[in-house]
Amino acid sequence: MLTTLKTAYSDTRSSDLSWALGHEPLPSLATLDLELDATQVQLRLLGASHQVLVEENGEVCSETVACMPGSSAPLPVGVSKRVGIWDYEFAARVETLSSGSFAGRAQELLALVADHPHGLAGNFPGSPHAFTALLVQRAEGQVSWRTWHSYPQEGRLVATRTRIAVRTLGEVREASMA
Repeated sequence: MLTTLKTAYSDTRSSDLSWALGHEPLPSLATLDLELDATQVQLRLLGASHQVLVEENGEVCSETVACMPGSSAPLPVGVSKRVGIWDYEFAARVETLSSGSFAGRAQELLALVADHPHGLAGNFPGSPHAFTALLVQRAEGQVSWRTWHSYPQEGRLVATRTRIAVRTLGEVREASMA
């Protein structure tokens, strides 16, 4: 699903992005609710990037990648941790592209996500290449998603990958005894 967001483009620089787990749902400009087997997923476009909420067995995992007021922590290159019943892995990278390459890559990514049944993308007013896009899938007992945050004024594209999987009951018990 592709939508035009009715807000000012609030991410000013790719270096302003931060990452957090566990935030309550933030005000969104667009959402996509999905059920992937027994897992509920909500993709959320924020005025300052994205939030993904995943719920399974009554447990929720919330990931936010956005320009968060008061946060000075940079976006991590990678994170691997246990969060409640989840094994969680996150990775981010920043691509710097020439203006011609940037426009082509932006069009390619928007086309990929716009027509995908598990994709959500939003264009920010003022530039056809200012967007945030999310794409989620479930395979082999895991939920994974990719996101792209574009910064046409810098020629930068921030791409993230996240994978979560519910730990087995034995792993959860073992962790609670430690």
